[in-house]
Amino acid sequence: MYYPDEIVEEVRLKSDIVDIIGSYIKLKKTGSNYMGLCPFHNEKTPSFSVSRSKQMYYCFGCGAGGNVFTFIMQYENYSFVEALKFLAERAGINLPEREYSEREKRQADLKRRLMEINKEAAKYYYYQLKSERGQAARQYLSDRGLSEETIKSFGLGYANRFSDDLYLYLKKLGYEDELLKQSGLVSFDEVRGGHDKFWDRIMFPIMDTANRVVGFGGRVIGSGNPKYLNSPETIIFDKSRIMYGLNRARKSRETYFLICEGYMDVISLHQAGFTNAVATLGTAFTEQHAALIKRFTQEVVLTFDSDNAGIQAALRAINILRNSGLTVKVLNMRPFKDPDEFIKALGADEFKNRIAEAKNSFFFEIDVLQNNFNMDDPEEKVKFFNEVAKKLLSFSDDLERNFYLDAVAKNYKVDAALLNKLVGKLGANMAVQTPIAVKQPAGSRDKEKQGGRDGIDKIQRLLISWISEDPEIYHKIKNIVKPEDFTDGIYYEVAKLVYAEYENGYNVEPAKIISCFEDTEMQSEAASLFNAELLGDIKEADRQKALFDTVYRLKEESLNRQSIKAAEKNDSKLLQDIIREKVDLKKKIAAVLK
Repeated sequence: MYYPDEIVEEVRLKSDIVDIIGSYIKLKKTGSNYMGLCPFHNEKTPSFSVSRSKQMYYCFGCGAGGNVFTFIMQYENYSFVEALKFLAERAGINLPEREYSEREKRQADLKRRLMEINKEAAKYYYYQLKSERGQAARQYLSDRGLSEETIKSFGLGYANRFSDDLYLYLKKLGYEDELLKQSGLVSFDEVRGGHDKFWDRIMFPIMDTANRVVGFGGRVIGSGNPKYLNSPETIIFDKSRIMYGLNRARKSRETYFLICEGYMDVISLHQAGFTNAVATLGTAFTEQHAALIKRFTQEVVLTFDSDNAGIQAALRAINILRNSGLTVKVLNMRPFKDPDEFIKALGADEFKNRIAEAKNSFFFEIDVLQNNFNMDDPEEKVKFFNEVAKKLLSFSDDLERNFYLDAVAKNYKVDAALLNKLVGKLGANMAVQTPIAVKQPAGSRDKEKQGGRDGIDKIQRLLISWISEDPEIYHKIKNIVKPEDFTDGIYYEVAKLVYAEYENGYNVEPAKIISCFEDTEMQSEAASLFNAELLGDIKEADRQKALFDTVYRLKEESLNRQSIKAAEKNDSKLLQDIIREKVDLKKKIAAVLK
């Protein structure tokens, strides 16, 4: 059944979050909020905050957060529909269930049936692996060092040599040709009719974060091309938004993810105890992958292949990951090609040691860059440091840049003052001004560091909190700071929703914004953005200074990102426009905040 948005909103509005959560845990009023012991992790000192005005909760200990629906879903392990029905009954609301429209019904039914087909196919492939036909495949997996437990746990299977075997099996189950074609598992032509996408391959079921099979990867046994083959994209399978092993890694207790290149690397690492390993599906690393990872961790260690292709892939991924606000390190696997080879040769303990020694991504980039120059040639050496200076300009925070500059000077035995001078000169030529250090906004007592990525994240949280609390702030700055000025991911998505609410004539309700995100992890992330410390009861002068500094820092960071992209594209006109905007920025902000 389908429930209209207005009904969902009515249930939320009539379910006071303090009353609901207070029926589960003991809450004590502290200031304007209520505090209690978090029900989602063990703690002795209350860090679980519930806000009646915002109709949301947030734990400063474990990061759990959301609105009243999120809480019931997390606490009772309910689906959204189950939580909705529970709260509706509690509030005395009769849910007027409406049937899906014909289009909605067809779409929902198609997704459901494609999931069914994939599940049946996974079961069939597993059966084939265990049958006599799968002997060669079983031997291959055994030779690769996989245990029976691992094979079963990952649901590995085998597509046999008969090119229409799965097709005939699924037909017997009653699935029609058109549906099988849409699944991507079966193809059709005039000569062969219906035939399997995969045959004579080891099969790797690909699961979403809800542990549903959405696609497959197949590895050829012996020689043959392509070596690996993935399901085509369907309405349930988008390679740019799914990572192999994420359904398992998201439950890992480690604070970081290991990012690999292939299925076998992930499986070998999990078998060796590294349950935080994930991999892309044979595609280039994307911004969507980074956003997906950021839902579960803030740090990644790249374990890409040590060959040239792997190094280039790592360089591309580093840029995307860092721009997404993730901390990135790179593991050295030499003399071995990949994690699978490494662990077989040296074992899990040595791999753990290599993780501990993983190199900061910036220094990895510099090391790779150095390989392009003859460091015994003075002219080549100058060219190298010019390229290093360009990379140092990518740091928008002056403190962070100086730390890296000093480290480069020390590691490569060059005078730090001279390197700094070179950076300044190149920055001027590229129209990338050295960012002005901004003091931590007055009224903020957060211990989080202000420099670097964490600093940018913090000012985004602060501004979103302030805007949502005070419509006047929004109306003053909306023509200066736009949603596009926030970094990608949750910050941009929440800012876009907040701006839309104001533009539609509404006040911002954090709980309503949180409801726009589908899963509980995203809801918790959204909740965290409404819990930055507000300006509060501080002197008006200090309040204005804090607001000015925050708006300036956010907009300056956005312009710096734009200028770097413009420089990379050699767009001189855009660079000049950005320069002019930066020159006038302080005056514009001061004018609207007066």
